Amino acid sequence: MITSKSMQVTEHKQVMVVKLGGSILSRLSVHFYENMKYLQQHYHVIIVHGGGPDITATLEKLGIQSTFLNGQRKTTNDVFDVAEQILKGKVNSELVHLLNLQGVNAIGLSGYDAQLLKASFVDEESLGLVGKIEEVNLTLLHHLLSLNYLPVIAPLAVTFEGERVNVNADLVASAVAKALNVDKMVFVTDVQGILKDGELVSRVTKKVVDQYIESGVIYGGMIPKVQAALSVLSDHIHEVMIVGCQDSIIQDGKMIGTQITGGKEVQAI
Repeated sequence: MITSKSMQVTEHKQVMVVKLGGSILSRLSVHFYENMKYLQQHYHVIIVHGGGPDITATLEKLGIQSTFLNGQRKTTNDVFDVAEQILKGKVNSELVHLLNLQGVNAIGLSGYDAQLLKASFVDEESLGLVGKIEEVNLTLLHHLLSLNYLPVIAPLAVTFEGERVNVNADLVASAVAKALNVDKMVFVTDVQGILKDGELVSRVTKKVVDQYIESGVIYGGMIPKVQAALSVLSDHIHEVMIVGCQDSIIQDGKMIGTQITGGKEVQAI
């Protein structure tokens, strides 16, 4: 169970967590960073990012073997050193820089900072230095949000014994969202949302999403994206959105993509 130490955000805005997959980072246009400026005017925004493709490419260049088990990268000491270098030193700093260029008050963090993310090992014998989030210290996040900063979080954490670990970015985003009881979570992907017969499905319930997966409307690489979104829905988090990375994700003040809710009141289009 994820626990947290909490204090109230002083400015009354809803909180939004935005998760950026590593595969789409190089494709983010200037419109995305402009959109983050717009969103920050209306929400307290937190970004969590991945970096898998850059990590894999660097490991291959260095001749370091990398394997996956159940979707998680086995993380030896050598693999962790590369992951840390890419996630903190490259991806996080680049995102913060590009956000700041658009006037966003962005600040880079990892799970080590002020012990933001505490974790335990998933399976140290099989996966090595891979963790799952057990505790989110929200005091730092709430301070930053109250000062109108946008935290950009690299998916690295520290165990209660002080061991640094690599964590799946979807799991970090979900843990932060749940600990904060966010009002909205957004997954930015390489597709604009759920498509049915070539048309964007703008609103859908969890029940209908399950039906779409079963019938094949949702297939292939879209399934894990949707399942990651569904995992965030809870009694407190009622809405998740999947949006694309290619163009502006906001038109006429509204986010363009697929809104997924847990309730039964919304019908699939």
